[in-house]
Amino acid sequence: MKTKQIWANLSVQDVERTREFYSALGFRFNEGGDKGDELASFVVGDNDFVVHFFAEEIFKSERGIDSDIADLNNGNEVMFTVSADSQEDVDEWAREVENAGGTLFSEPQTVMETEPWYGCGFADPDGHKWNVFYNGG
Repeated sequence: MKTKQIWANLSVQDVERTREFYSALGFRFNEGGDKGDELASFVVGDNDFVVHFFAEEIFKSERGIDSDIADLNNGNEVMFTVSADSQEDVDEWAREVENAGGTLFSEPQTVMETEPWYGCGFADPDGHKWNVFYNGG
């Protein structure tokens, strides 16, 4: 079986707030994928990884999900990682995340001594977690 593309589907409480947050971080809109208050869609990185942010009620009803949506205050569903070009880039991500209304759960720092990774971790307003890493090795 050949996979042509992979993308992420996440639920959010407020699509407009999500749209504003990720736009402030420089994520690119997925043309044709945005649907008002039901869906904000972005493409990330050079390979255009698609991330859909569905309103919770749409996420559950249109996807046939019959279980509760994860409570991100008490756990984690997935963590995405974004590559950075430098330590300064990681630091800028951290500043921009906080300016846009996200929270850092890991301040910018060297995270592995054996291989010089420098990074930070943040959560968006709904609690979806992301890493930003630069490999200086």
